[in-house]
Amino acid sequence: MRHDVHLDRVSALKREEDERFAATHPRSLELRERARGSMPLGVPMSWMAFLYDHPPLFVETADGTHFTDVDGNRYLDMMLAISAASTGHTSPAIVDAVTDRVARGIQFSLPTDDAIAVAEELARRWSLPKWQFQLTSTQAVTEAILLARAGTGREKVVVFEGKYHGNLAELLAVADGEGTAPEYIGITEHDIRRTIIVDWNDLDAVARALARDDVALLIVEPLLTNSGVVFPADGFHAGLRRLTREHGTLLAIDETQTLPMAFGGLVREWGLGADFVILGKSLGGGIPAAALGMSEEISSLIEREYAPYEVTGETVDEPAIGGTLFGNALAMAATRAALLEVWTEPTYERTRQLAGSLATGMESAIRSHQRDWNVYHVGNRAGYRFVPTPPRNNQEAGAYDVPAVRHLQRVYMANRGIWEFGWWGPPAISAQASAADIDTYLRVFREFLDALLS
Repeated sequence: MRHDVHLDRVSALKREEDERFAATHPRSLELRERARGSMPLGVPMSWMAFLYDHPPLFVETADGTHFTDVDGNRYLDMMLAISAASTGHTSPAIVDAVTDRVARGIQFSLPTDDAIAVAEELARRWSLPKWQFQLTSTQAVTEAILLARAGTGREKVVVFEGKYHGNLAELLAVADGEGTAPEYIGITEHDIRRTIIVDWNDLDAVARALARDDVALLIVEPLLTNSGVVFPADGFHAGLRRLTREHGTLLAIDETQTLPMAFGGLVREWGLGADFVILGKSLGGGIPAAALGMSEEISSLIEREYAPYEVTGETVDEPAIGGTLFGNALAMAATRAALLEVWTEPTYERTRQLAGSLATGMESAIRSHQRDWNVYHVGNRAGYRFVPTPPRNNQEAGAYDVPAVRHLQRVYMANRGIWEFGWWGPPAISAQASAADIDTYLRVFREFLDALLS
């Protein structure tokens, strides 16, 4: 795909920026070398190393829309911990709620009234009546699959190429001809034997996958978020709802990444219907929290009389869901504050407007270099493609992209105080962002395009 970018120029700039990054981050580099003695890759979780085409930072402190590393470099945060920090850093409402809850106890294996307030608010926003809580959306997806299998008596799951629904072995698969193949080492053919992968925006492929009436659950995001952003075609979601109902398959919409985009997510914004809704990442304002919303019919699988708990070594007639730390008092206090005091309708409207300004500024900067690149905006995000036509699926998203430029942009922006996604996601606007933050980003973005294209 033609992209009007000179890759020799990209390589030369990347070498310069990598050298600058190393020179301005000596303490982070020193700490990473020390950390390699006790942690693989020198980080507590491998993503912290391989998400970036440069060494990871060690963070010292954060406030509002910024964080500072151990070398004293300060960054405008437009990555937001892969959206988990979308409320912004050290949000006063969340800090107060968490501080109070820590002082009064955080773990009981019993509910607090915060859980009621959270469940009622989620039901109001996402129009599903019953909710259960987890720590991560991976766990929420796992429980949706288990409940769907219990409710339908079926085993198969359908997902879309380009998806990411968490670190769940049976979903870590890629399409391989008519079947699937393990996406990573450590995943086996046995793990993914009940997983079907189809192309995004391909309702005919979905119809074929559901035709045997043996699929328990179809899991879908409102839009693909792991390939930049890929929008649904007109009628795509309505078609999914129609097909799943026709074939007795349950439908789960995963709003883990799209929760910060609209009040009630894109489920409410676009009027989508589902049997499950999955929420995570930013739900607890940075405190680990996830939620699974469900219909009354599915809830009835849980809503029953339980025998006193004991280990007998026999099969148990109840769904295999739950976890010791799920729905803990700290997570519920943080989530209540995030929902009721941060994720309000005015906040969503303000972040939407700021992202719109970001998209307008990006488009102006790109056009000033006579490039006809596609600029998009949804909710609190705005980004661009190197071609004028938006992609229809994950394959096109990859074909339309220029990874070398994304890697250059990431380190170039970081060297000038902007921390953003890089190769797989557009910049995101936090709940604490301001017009000045957008101006700062656009100033550096224009400098980047000047260096890249002049």
